[in-house]
Amino acid sequence: MFVYADNAATTKMSPTAIKAMLPYLEENYGNASSLYAFGQKSAEALAAARSTVAGCLNAEPREIIFTSGGSESDNQAIRSAASWGARFGKKHIISTAFEHHAVLHTLRRLKKEGFDITLLNVHENGIVTPQQVSDAIREDTCLVTIMYANNEIGTIQPIAEIGRICRERGVWFHTDAVQAAGHLPIDVKAQNIDMLSLSAHKFHGPKGVGALYVRRGAPLETLIEGGAQERSKRAGTENIAWIAAAAAALREACEHMEENSARVTALRDRVIDGLSAIPHSALNGDREHRLPGNINFCFEGIEGESLLLLLDDAGICASSGSACTSGSLDPSHVLLAIGRPHEVAHGSLRLTLGEYNTEEDVDRILAEVPRVVEYLRGMSPVWKDLESGKTRHQL
Repeated sequence: MFVYADNAATTKMSPTAIKAMLPYLEENYGNASSLYAFGQKSAEALAAARSTVAGCLNAEPREIIFTSGGSESDNQAIRSAASWGARFGKKHIISTAFEHHAVLHTLRRLKKEGFDITLLNVHENGIVTPQQVSDAIREDTCLVTIMYANNEIGTIQPIAEIGRICRERGVWFHTDAVQAAGHLPIDVKAQNIDMLSLSAHKFHGPKGVGALYVRRGAPLETLIEGGAQERSKRAGTENIAWIAAAAAALREACEHMEENSARVTALRDRVIDGLSAIPHSALNGDREHRLPGNINFCFEGIEGESLLLLLDDAGICASSGSACTSGSLDPSHVLLAIGRPHEVAHGSLRLTLGEYNTEEDVDRILAEVPRVVEYLRGMSPVWKDLESGKTRHQL
């Protein structure tokens, strides 16, 4: 039996997305920048997709820029606000210690360019408070960038409250909503969001396409030069097939969000309840304020890499954190940010369920994870020291 439980890394394309894509691969393959009628069919598809994505976010179509995905969108949003700030002597940016590396690495580069970066500490429950943001804003703050929902532990941030504070203080507000789009309600106007990043492969669209919402009047610099596409803000021939599929996938996800969320949340809670029964284990992040399908646990006395390999042998696809850092032997920066000790953070497991998962998948997870944890602890000298009292349990 095969169980795919790594939907935070990527999702299976939906039949709806595939169907939306095919006409622009097989028949209407014209360049949307061409003036002849064949090319204008692609231009019409591009406009329709832009309108669809905008509608899902309560934005205006002209406020949507199509990109290659979340990382590009994050880079363009942050660098645009930083460039604007530098022109006015505002070179302070606020973020959090547990952002995706697309944000953290961009901020690290800006720090080398003379910007002052404040990374807010994250509470043990994995949530940053609006008061922390308010207290950190200074006269020279040009941007606050805080993710909508964490990609590893799934905790949902108080985006509307943070957006309100930023709007009142005259500071641009960007949110990385890559994990949230299609799974949580988003209203960029009501939530006072100036810029928002999303990526299609997180909601059953194709890899390699995403979008950046930029509120009218917010700063937007061009990262990729070479053409007048996307209002001259993102050069390159538009990938119409992928863009059409992304829009179709997002619309479908938003139309069925309530029912999907209820079903996936029920599956998630079954897994959380079952894994919580494993001795010296701990759920990472707030139980209630988290993405519908996210389950992230630490198990004391084992290595996460061994756990993943043995689960793979059992037919279960899981991860220990972000897929973008899966090659690193260092413990998750997210788990360290919420206060997990290094030795505990090494024994982490992220399971992320989606719309295609079943009750049978959950049964399999609840049978195999406890078995593998017990097996690994049985051969671990670290676990023996913990059980003998030579070292103290931390969970």
